[in-house]
Amino acid sequence: MRTSTDETNSFTELSAQLTGFDDASIRSTGLVEVYRAVAVEQLGTDLFERLLGERGRPAAELNDDLLDAARAVTFLWYTGSWPGPPPFVVSPDSYARGLAWRAAGLVAPATAPAGYGSWAERPAESEAR
Repeated sequence: MRTSTDETNSFTELSAQLTGFDDASIRSTGLVEVYRAVAVEQLGTDLFERLLGERGRPAAELNDDLLDAARAVTFLWYTGSWPGPPPFVVSPDSYARGLAWRAAGLVAPATAPAGYGSWAERPAESEAR
């Protein structure tokens, strides 16, 4: 089993603050390390570390660079994509596990076991009534 680093824990804490989901929900996506790596690559080490250092502070107190970085990380968690430039989807798995679907109580389209086109057939009758 991999040991979490301080940076990973700090990123998880920041992500929970930005998204409104708790640490356990963030970790349950299985994407913390992937998203941490994307954020470091896209923001650069300096801005990423500055953003981690500001966790816990209200958004109104962040300068424009940090506020834009916080918005990008939040966008990443909710949609599974980086806002750019250029914008990109991290992976099919990140799309399916986007917090937007969880927040809405939905499953991402075309990712459920029934798959694409399943809405074209009438659902089977339920045994329980």
